[in-house]
Amino acid sequence: MHDQYQIYEYGLDAPESKEFAEGFKPDLSPQQMLELGVFGGAYFEGEHDEFPASWFNEAKLAHAYDKSLNYFAVKASQPREEWLRKGWINEQDPRGWFQWYCRYYLGRRSDDDARQIKRWKNMKRHVSQVMNACRPGDELCRPVQRQALLHWTYDSRKL
Repeated sequence: MHDQYQIYEYGLDAPESKEFAEGFKPDLSPQQMLELGVFGGAYFEGEHDEFPASWFNEAKLAHAYDKSLNYFAVKASQPREEWLRKGWINEQDPRGWFQWYCRYYLGRRSDDDARQIKRWKNMKRHVSQVMNACRPGDELCRPVQRQALLHWTYDSRKL
């Protein structure tokens, strides 16, 4: 795998979409997320050759961040520079959480899995907040929070 941020090789230790860590039960696959619209369509900046082409057939993609491509058409993420400043980026996945998740979904397992899964579990509080504040299915209620949950594989359309 080679892109502007790294030259990297990794092995697959589990079958695709199988053998996830206990308690890690994402609602959405990477392909579903990309088709719904996440990260303003610009997460991979056009560099996604390491992942199955089928993931990108119906994906909402752009060369520059475009909030209209997000499912809820709102901006719900910070720039990569902020992720770096906050220490959220691990060297093995220089694009962050979603890159880690895509690789994990394919079957890669790494020393960073526990940290990333803990971060995913911490997003659960936002599920509770949306459920407490919004009527079921009211997608106009808390759209930024709902979009952020989509970025973390929680299907907030169902809340």
